[in-house]
Amino acid sequence: MESKIIEKKLKNLTPETPAQFGIMSPQHMVEHLTITVKIAYNRISIRDFEPNEKQLFQKRALLDTDMDFPRGVIAPGMKTGDLMPLRSVNLDEAKKQLLDSITAYNAYFETSPNNTTVHPRFGKLTYAEWERFHPKHFEHHFKQFGIW
Repeated sequence: MESKIIEKKLKNLTPETPAQFGIMSPQHMVEHLTITVKIAYNRISIRDFEPNEKQLFQKRALLDTDMDFPRGVIAPGMKTGDLMPLRSVNLDEAKKQLLDSITAYNAYFETSPNNTTVHPRFGKLTYAEWERFHPKHFEHHFKQFGIW
């Protein structure tokens, strides 16, 4: 994952940047992406499971086609209208934590390129699958705040 591009786009995000869709604040969005990246390199572990047919269909549709990340998807374990509590002191700290997590993600897969880690909706993903997932996920949320 290319952290320089992400860092450049994040410079255009402020606490006042309005969402064009969805309920997240800029800081919620950045922290959400950080959690997803940490899941990808097992810093946050998800219990292994076998995805059901619907989840497998969604996985293949998202990862194996040019389909954009759909709007209105609720993160696994969340309810409509819920937001996770903010963890960082401010948006700048959240941005730094996201960039640090991307560095750790890249290092993890440089040393363990054949590892698979568990995505909370799709089950085990390879590095190549995460590399297809993350750009779509980041683009979706960056478009949410007009920084893509």
